[in-house]
Amino acid sequence: MTGPLVELFVSALVTLLVVIDPPGCAPIFTSLTTGATPAHRRAMAIRAVAIASAILVGFAAVGEAFLSALGISLDAFRIAGGIMLFLIAADMVFEKRTARRETRASEVAQQHVEDVSVFPMAIPMIAGPGSIASVMLLTSEAKGPTETAVVFAALALVLLLTLAALLAAGPLMRLLGHKVEAMITRLLGVILAALASQIVIDGIRGAFSLG
Repeated sequence: MTGPLVELFVSALVTLLVVIDPPGCAPIFTSLTTGATPAHRRAMAIRAVAIASAILVGFAAVGEAFLSALGISLDAFRIAGGIMLFLIAADMVFEKRTARRETRASEVAQQHVEDVSVFPMAIPMIAGPGSIASVMLLTSEAKGPTETAVVFAALALVLLLTLAALLAAGPLMRLLGHKVEAMITRLLGVILAALASQIVIDGIRGAFSLG
């Protein structure tokens, strides 16, 4: 890949990696699948990532047409999506996102003790509002089929990393520990805040033609 394509891939990869947060999904998946057999846990992990992939690819493919049908400009969506990502970043920095995820997971676990692949793992843990907004933003900003393919490649890599994190959830959490996980989450939150700010700036520039 050429320089601009490499930059696009890295930017898309970092954005999706931070928003989907494979290491953050691992402890939730571990708590939801306590008592499940290894085969059942593996099947749920694969099914959750497959369903989330279909949702994200669908929004990436038809997101721009969907916005046009609603009369929403891409610049307006960039601004709204950037603000949403910034709020997610703030939650990550101040650890509110992790606490909310764990609370939601514990509530769901009481009702869905057998199969959690669709809810809450696929939706909204992996394919949540932040990740859906991110793929729509990234594909809308891609110019031509080559850049679009680069964005999809980044999405595919993040989803593969998510699947790997879910499959290795138990050993991964024992290896990292809660303190290391919290440190990584906060660092990624700062990076996401910077990316979100840039998305908002680009949206404002486009909306008001500021050059």
